Amino acid sequence: MLPIKDNVPTRRFPIVTVALIVANFAVWILYELPHLQSSVDDLAFQPCEVTSSCVQVGESWELTAVTSMFMHASWVHLLGNMLFLWIFGNNVEDAMGRIRFIVFYFLAGFAATALQTLVTLSTAPHRDTLIPFLGASGAISGVLGAYFVLLPRAKVLTLVFLFLPWQVPAWIFLVVWIGFQLISSSAALQHPESGGGVAFFAHIGGFVFGLLTVRMFAVRRPLEPAY
Repeated sequence: MLPIKDNVPTRRFPIVTVALIVANFAVWILYELPHLQSSVDDLAFQPCEVTSSCVQVGESWELTAVTSMFMHASWVHLLGNMLFLWIFGNNVEDAMGRIRFIVFYFLAGFAATALQTLVTLSTAPHRDTLIPFLGASGAISGVLGAYFVLLPRAKVLTLVFLFLPWQVPAWIFLVVWIGFQLISSSAALQHPESGGGVAFFAHIGGFVFGLLTVRMFAVRRPLEPAY
């Protein structure tokens, strides 16, 4: 299912959400595209560096835990993440306020990276710990978890099977989404080659972080859905 838009207005322009989207596009176009492999080597996150079980190639893992949130592997990866951030981020930002939202976003990203790193280091062969993590999806998953709590009755216009438009309740859309992550993560544990390079546990970690902490960050209710 591919979301197109939701039916919840905002009180003011979501400047942080837009700034994050612009930053992600800027990193991809200006930094990654000219030298894709070297940029990934420098600023993507490598789990093995946390335990010093590999040679550090680029920057330290403390820095790449941040920079990797703004890096992507392809145009499809980038566009998909930014679509989700735009649709769900503006309302979460509206409920939290700009400063709280940016803090929440980064903390969700760290939680996502932490869970994926823990799972990778404890269950995967050493060669998999060398594979870099990159992408905004962990942090965006935190936004989805927050949206689930704040706006379960919202409606999300969704392309089902990528061609059939259907307005789906947000809670159903997000239950299906997290259900897919849980099923896929279980399959990836049993058959690592089935994961296709997707960090499913990062998505789960971010989503759970959003579910558990949204009330700590939200300072007002979002606006009611427009029917």
